[in-house]
Amino acid sequence: MSTQRATTIRPPASDATRWAQLVFGIICMVMIANLQYGWTLFVGPIDQKHQWGRAAIQIAFTIFVLTETWLVPIEGYLIDRFGPRVMLSASGALVAMAWIINSVADSLFLLYVGAAIGGIGAGVIYGGAVGNALKWFPDRRGLTAGLTAAGFGAGSALTVVPIANMIQSSGYEAAFFWFGLGQGLVVMAVGLLLRAPEPGEVAAPAAPAVQQTRRDYTPAEAIRTPVFWVMYAMFVMVGAGGLMAVAQLAPIATDFNVAKVPVTLLGLTLPALTFALTIDRVLNGVCRPFFGWVSDRIGREQTMFIAFFVEGVGIYALLLLAGNPVAFVILSGVVFFAWGEIYSLFPATCTDIYGRKFATTNYGMMYTAKGTAALLVPLANVLTNATGSWHAVFYVAALLNIVAAVMAIGVLKPMRVRTMAQAVAVPASSPAVQRA
Repeated sequence: MSTQRATTIRPPASDATRWAQLVFGIICMVMIANLQYGWTLFVGPIDQKHQWGRAAIQIAFTIFVLTETWLVPIEGYLIDRFGPRVMLSASGALVAMAWIINSVADSLFLLYVGAAIGGIGAGVIYGGAVGNALKWFPDRRGLTAGLTAAGFGAGSALTVVPIANMIQSSGYEAAFFWFGLGQGLVVMAVGLLLRAPEPGEVAAPAAPAVQQTRRDYTPAEAIRTPVFWVMYAMFVMVGAGGLMAVAQLAPIATDFNVAKVPVTLLGLTLPALTFALTIDRVLNGVCRPFFGWVSDRIGREQTMFIAFFVEGVGIYALLLLAGNPVAFVILSGVVFFAWGEIYSLFPATCTDIYGRKFATTNYGMMYTAKGTAALLVPLANVLTNATGSWHAVFYVAALLNIVAAVMAIGVLKPMRVRTMAQAVAVPASSPAVQRA
């Protein structure tokens, strides 16, 4: 009976069903965005109360990022095996628990425990939501992965002011408790509506603009292919390069005396640094579905080349023209816009190559590159101290993006084509496929 159920072919799902699944995933992503992007609002108040020091408090953020990224392959395997419903709903409880722990933490150890629990919950939700989008939309992988990732990149925009107001009026403990509880409950409820497509519900596109594999690679097979590690290296290069440049925005604005200079654009006037940081969240969210949509039409590697090259040039131009307040705001916007697309292009490319059956696990392994990139970012401080200037950091960041852009066309594309051709020519059980 169970075998019959497993092999039953269902009729194609309606567009309404597919888009509903996408929306459910995006809602879950929005609910965990504050765990990363809202953290900065709490650092100062926590330090004021406990006097632990900002550096010690920020270790909690590092723990969050590492547990959020490095455990995704294991979490992805469980999602691919048991489905997203149970995993994401349970993770909603972890999200709530993490911030409730933070609300009562009276020691750094307890704060770190909350960060680890939050990272585990966020990793499951991130991997599960992106993986589900990749499975339901083989015809629009770039766009839907981008829309889902945008929920995480820009999802905190609507709650930044309410959280800041609650911290000011009721204390950071109340903000942790009530927002943590609310976000967790929403994920628990919406997560119950998520499901992976059944056999037959989603057909492969008849004539996809982007080449897609005809077989499903297991995670063990995927990591044996050299093209996986080329993508991983590119992910780290672009991720670390962008983070290095973004982390230096405030110092460069201060050094060039533009941080507090009013800038008027599109009828809005703000200090240059505030303006730059404000458009960060907007453009960092918009770029993900935009470049994903472009990649669905012109190809993944071509889009990578454009985005990474623009990022590299933008970083270098920002260094040269930062003394002009208007140029500082515009170029920082270019940098932000051309950076976040890695979270749509790499999951789409990964699933194009390795198939959708194990999409969550395979991209989960790729997503650990975010954690690797985060570990490299502190090297920017070492480089700054060694050279006596942060200029070298910008040179390195720009160079990493330019090299990744060239690799997209010169290395990744031919390797991907060769790997996918071998997958078609050689039976899936053959060791030759696994070594492709």
